[in-house]
Amino acid sequence: MSTTTEAPAPVRKRSLYRGDPGMWAWVLHRITGVTIFFFLFVHVLDTAVIRINEDEYDAIINTYKTPIIGLMEIALVFCVLFHAFNGIRVILIDFWSKGPRYQRQMLWVVVGVFTLVFGAAAIRLLQLILSHAL
Repeated sequence: MSTTTEAPAPVRKRSLYRGDPGMWAWVLHRITGVTIFFFLFVHVLDTAVIRINEDEYDAIINTYKTPIIGLMEIALVFCVLFHAFNGIRVILIDFWSKGPRYQRQMLWVVVGVFTLVFGAAAIRLLQLILSHAL
């Protein structure tokens, strides 16, 4: 008589990460911070080129007038606005005694204000990009 034993199904370990909105805000805050740092680094480098070669500097500035760079500027506005509004929330969580208790409500306020301000800014920037592209 042959008995076959099947291997037990592997137990899947659950991650500590549950997808809480506060965790997504933390991740996005870090990503936007790194993006802003990268922009500032590139901005310092391209501005330093004027001391080396003015013609090269003019060529670099002309590349910034393309629609693709215009879309990147909208992404930069996204990063700066989210990082600023969420940064205020982080400060309140850290330095206000009731901050941790209201962190979730403050996150939704940040999302709401960010959506309104970024929406208006993005519409205006798109208008400017399209007017220069035509």
